Amino acid sequence: MVEFRARWSALAAGIDAATPADRDRTVDALRSFAILGVVLGHWLVTALTARDGALSTTSPLVHMPWLAPISWVFQTLSVFFLVGGHVAARGYESARERGVPYGAWVGHRLGRLFRPVAAVLVLWAVVAGGMLVGGAEFDTVRSLVRLVLSPLWFLLVFAALTAATPLVARLSPLWPLAVVASVDLWRFGLEGPEWIGWINVAAGWLVPFTLGAAWSRGAFARRGPALLLLGAGAVATAALILWGGYPASMVGVPGAAISNLNPPTLAAAAFGLAQCGLALLVREPLARAMRRPKAWARVALLNLSAMTVFLWHQTAMMAVTALGLLVSADLPGLHTMPDSVGWIAARALWLPVFAAALALCWAAFRVHEQASRRPGPSRASRSVTVPRPRTAPAKEITRV
Repeated sequence: MVEFRARWSALAAGIDAATPADRDRTVDALRSFAILGVVLGHWLVTALTARDGALSTTSPLVHMPWLAPISWVFQTLSVFFLVGGHVAARGYESARERGVPYGAWVGHRLGRLFRPVAAVLVLWAVVAGGMLVGGAEFDTVRSLVRLVLSPLWFLLVFAALTAATPLVARLSPLWPLAVVASVDLWRFGLEGPEWIGWINVAAGWLVPFTLGAAWSRGAFARRGPALLLLGAGAVATAALILWGGYPASMVGVPGAAISNLNPPTLAAAAFGLAQCGLALLVREPLARAMRRPKAWARVALLNLSAMTVFLWHQTAMMAVTALGLLVSADLPGLHTMPDSVGWIAARALWLPVFAAALALCWAAFRVHEQASRRPGPSRASRSVTVPRPRTAPAKEITRV
């Protein structure tokens, strides 16, 4: 244990030393927290129940709607889009200053985003085909594949907004917010067609994305605007839930008439404003925390494999659930119906097992993400000399 701590301290010190002095570490910290929020949220509100040898999906929010506040903590996609807009706007501006053409810039960013996706799609195509050939029930295979693919929708939206950065970077967040409000008024107030709601898939996430772009221009240098976002967003969200008829859960609930997330509603957009305001307000405490080498090393290493963690966390949960069937089809918190407080306690005990399975997935598939970072090192990373082998990962940190 002492040797492990010594090695970890040395690695953390190397990563800290290799990080450029002008890097805003709070951006990486917020991205890490957003990814971890999504992962833990999915593990807590998604349940695979076993019936007659088949697996089907449900959620504790169906049986215990009073758990809705959990979704307020773990539905962190707005923070992810806030950081994404900030990074994209800064990156595009830097590319323009260096004379990098738009096509090269966007190709590099989207390549880093989608290259790790190919491994997930290939593996699950093989697994799903093998399960069907082996006689697995179609509903089971469909449930598993949907769990894998459903989180990927946001990548398409994120990619589209990233590609549109030159057009939307200076757009006021009030414009997409007004679109979201108008679409909801049409859908719910004027009984418009349901399909019109899908406009909000772009408009809803454009709100935090443009906030991030405004952040890159210094719009939140003072605390006042962030406090306004937090206060106005929280009040608007509460009003929409209490008197506007919107559901309290900020994630989709199977069987619910309205989902705040699929597609995003005005309540989700208002909640995102509050989340972004809070994220912007905690920048100073985060900056102080990130000055500690060990804290920064954890964040930096997670950022190196953020997409791998996101893409494989559902697979890790499903692998544990499937392997559990070899022991029993009635393991509490794993296969049982999520309809009691006991299930919550049992599920909490399974979280470290899910994390261990995710670590195995990370070890096997992180190469698909990190390989995209090796060519073309930045000027900052070329100026850093890092001792090897024990601090080798630090060389990659400057490219996150």
